[in-house]
Amino acid sequence: MPPPADPAAVDPVSVDSETRATADDHMALRLWLRLLACTNLIEAPLRTRLRTQFDGSLPRFDLMAQLDRHPDGLKMRELSRRLMVTGGNITGLTDKLVAEGLVERRDDPSDRRAYTVRLTAEGKRQFRTMARAHEGWVVDLLGGLAPAQQAALFDLLGELKRSLPPADPPA
Repeated sequence: MPPPADPAAVDPVSVDSETRATADDHMALRLWLRLLACTNLIEAPLRTRLRTQFDGSLPRFDLMAQLDRHPDGLKMRELSRRLMVTGGNITGLTDKLVAEGLVERRDDPSDRRAYTVRLTAEGKRQFRTMARAHEGWVVDLLGGLAPAQQAALFDLLGELKRSLPPADPPA
């Protein structure tokens, strides 16, 4: 009798974080792993497309998105909090964006130790091009769900979000 087929060889999509769970596991654990699997299945093509079409990354896109929402800029500490990463991560990414002329740092007049970061005109232009493409990719990726299903899932995830304790700030 031949050995059982390797699931990864049969269907690579079926092997994800959700495959760690069994029917005997608590529903909350199974739900968490399904959410993680869905997140990974959405993020992977977004990361690939940002890299291939814009020579960018998801963290870079996320940082620029935050700055696009705040035209007067944000302090580095606030960027770190909003993106839920360490200050070191924000500093390295910001340094690269400054070198490319996409963001600028300004001294904060109220705190000599702090900087405010904001998009340059070129940074705004490049981000908005990326954002239009990103939105189209997300629409395509979630297009397997009917609009009513998307709305129901949105509402359920909103209820889940409200039921959770606030996240701990990054170290």
